[in-house]
Amino acid sequence: MIRFLEIQHKPPVPAEQAESLFARYKWLSLVGVFVGYAAFYIVRNNFTLSTPELQQQLHLSKGQVGMLSSCLLISYGLGKGFMSSLADKANPKRFMVTGLVICALLNIGLAFFGVTFWATAFILILLGLFQGMGVGPAFITLSTWFKKKNRGFITSVWNTSHNVGGGLVSPLAGFMLGAVGTGNWRIAYYVFPAIIALVVAVVIYFLIKGRPEEEGLPPLEETTKEQEDVDYKDLSSWQILTKYVFPNPGAWLVSFMDTFVYMIRFGILTWLPIFLIQAKGFSHSQMMVAFTFFEWAAIPSTLLAGIVSDKLFKGHRMPPAIISLIVIVFCIIGYWTSESVIVVTVFAALAGCLVYIPQFLDSVQTMEVVPPFAVGSTVGLRGLMSYVLGSTLGTSLLGVEVDHYGWNAGLIMLLIAVVLCTVCAVLLHLFTLKKERAAKQEA
Repeated sequence: MIRFLEIQHKPPVPAEQAESLFARYKWLSLVGVFVGYAAFYIVRNNFTLSTPELQQQLHLSKGQVGMLSSCLLISYGLGKGFMSSLADKANPKRFMVTGLVICALLNIGLAFFGVTFWATAFILILLGLFQGMGVGPAFITLSTWFKKKNRGFITSVWNTSHNVGGGLVSPLAGFMLGAVGTGNWRIAYYVFPAIIALVVAVVIYFLIKGRPEEEGLPPLEETTKEQEDVDYKDLSSWQILTKYVFPNPGAWLVSFMDTFVYMIRFGILTWLPIFLIQAKGFSHSQMMVAFTFFEWAAIPSTLLAGIVSDKLFKGHRMPPAIISLIVIVFCIIGYWTSESVIVVTVFAALAGCLVYIPQFLDSVQTMEVVPPFAVGSTVGLRGLMSYVLGSTLGTSLLGVEVDHYGWNAGLIMLLIAVVLCTVCAVLLHLFTLKKERAAKQEA
């Protein structure tokens, strides 16, 4: 690994300063990974926003636009798997900063070199791969600085960063279009977000800290207990995967659960505009309102889910996820079968509000089914399966089903995905209960 990215330990901090410094560093790191991860979305979702102009300038068919989107989506899934595994052996701050800088530079490359279909596809593949450098460091930071009893709410706060970043893309690009004119749309869509990401990269370099032991501080007591019998510092990324991730049923359960969550999420989100306009007769403005509600409803529900799982369910993440999945069944049926604009919009908003709850709680559970030194690798496995398999099932396969058998076939696919996701959540809950009982017996 590049020396700049390697784990480097600072001298031990004096005992009388350790507690206050630990508290300060953990909050700085939370702000850093929040702002940093939001910036990753600013230099990723901007491509989707630019596709109408790109299609017109490069004379692309809808199929070619879809292929470009798939290049970004699939390479991101692969990058998330590979890069998150590498993050376990890297300094999380430097790893995230490096990824964000590279993504910013690739956006500038889109502006000046993405003048053909194949050049654009090549840059998007690279962009997807390096986008994978954002999530692993964030999870490592959250799992090593924050105790399990508070991790649900803390992670819910961080999890809203992708909604914030994704939501900022449109107003930022709109502001710059007004400043430079529509003829310079590449500057507005690609260069301006890239400049913002570079500024953020500098800021988070000073905000985010390495793991506590990298900063000369003692690790969390629960982290020490989970790692005390393992000499993990000499383990390679491959050894972590083969010894602590692949043989771990919990790692596979969080990955399969996330796969079905993504199938539901992309199955609704990707087809929502076409479904509402073609099948429900919505106007374009009515569709935009429903689309906005679907995305932004996730923020309050995610924050509430974090608090509920911490306080009401005492750190058990799956019960509220299971409840959400059961309610999603009725939301999908209502969204699919109702003819009223208001009712369909309400059900779409509720589906968006609820679908992010199991996705978020599954991500929290990921930090708790493996040792802290294997969190990045497990996040990578989960991300690889959810983006490459789950999103493809929710987009391409659902589209083929609808083409051949109509929209009702899509409804059946989504309901099957909800059932399978619920089964995974139940099994995951049973696995964590078994893990807790084993830990108590050892104590």
